[in-house]
Amino acid sequence: MTNQNVVVPDAKQGIDITIAMALPKSLFSPAVPEPLPAAPGGYFTITRKRFPKMTETGAKTSSWVDSMRDSSPSRVKSTTSLSEPEDKNSWIVNHPSALNMFEQIVKGSKGKQIVMFLDYDGTLSPIVEDPDRAFMTNEMREAVKDVARYFPTAIVTGRCRNKVYSFVRLSELYYAGSHGMDIKGPSKNSCKYKKGGVLFQPASEFLPMIDEVYNVLLERTKSVPGAKVENNKFCVSVHFRCVEEKMWAILVEQVRSILNDYPKLRLTQGRKVLEIRPTIKWDKGKALEFLLESLGFANSTDVLPVYIGDDQTDEDAFKVLRNRGQGLGILVSKVPKETNASYSLQEPKEVKDFLRRLVEWKRSSLQGQCRV
Repeated sequence: MTNQNVVVPDAKQGIDITIAMALPKSLFSPAVPEPLPAAPGGYFTITRKRFPKMTETGAKTSSWVDSMRDSSPSRVKSTTSLSEPEDKNSWIVNHPSALNMFEQIVKGSKGKQIVMFLDYDGTLSPIVEDPDRAFMTNEMREAVKDVARYFPTAIVTGRCRNKVYSFVRLSELYYAGSHGMDIKGPSKNSCKYKKGGVLFQPASEFLPMIDEVYNVLLERTKSVPGAKVENNKFCVSVHFRCVEEKMWAILVEQVRSILNDYPKLRLTQGRKVLEIRPTIKWDKGKALEFLLESLGFANSTDVLPVYIGDDQTDEDAFKVLRNRGQGLGILVSKVPKETNASYSLQEPKEVKDFLRRLVEWKRSSLQGQCRV
């Protein structure tokens, strides 16, 4: 305990009130949600009415900025004295390369139908400064196209479904945009699996609200250089990839202040992006389960879902697979991160290599069956 003189400005009267009181040192940590309670021995409680914004709002903004500062999912913070290389090696033991473990992976798929789920940004395409230019390479497109010939394949993304389709341009895939709130399958003519024309939009009632928030955000964020607002149909993305870090707190406050008027919307974070989404219980994990059910694999033990993604929002899908005890989550990351995925790949190029190996393995298996 230390004796401190705390100066509290009174905005209404234009004076400073100095209060002498005993405070624990922990009070001066970055974020303390509540003031100290009254207690015997000379403690004082400063009522929240004196400065409601300084504690609660300030702490929340600081927490958001800290989260934005980290890549997502959050980097693993070592609790030991391991060096960075040792820390990475320790992480790799628990999340080995899917390329190095490829033979074990395909061995575990014997007798099962593989179903592929792929994130887009950071997985099939690199993360770029301008999200409108996140193009996948022709080689990656060919790899995805080949995979879809042998396995049901879905793109699960936070992007607008139509936007990601304009990047991928493969009609034989399933597309789950807006974090799975806008799902559409290939036409029945181009799909050999059940319910090829599936269409599911669990948040349709939020469309007018999303459009309204998008327009407000466009105006409100003009004061933050580099901020880019994107309408992803059932969610709004505020990209801060090109925003200077000193402006992040201002940007967060602008977004959060708007949401005060929309209690049915919530703020989440992805990789270099803030996202406004409906409060319904729907995410990429729910989309994965819905697509498996649509394909006729809801309760099947003869299916192996494989989900590849790089973002915090992909963790919902990784968690579903882990809880099912069925399927593989593969995190795309060059650094150790907290994740529910079982395997890892470092970058989109390795994703492409993994997909190509999967196709080669399947072709070889089918050729072997033909010779028997």
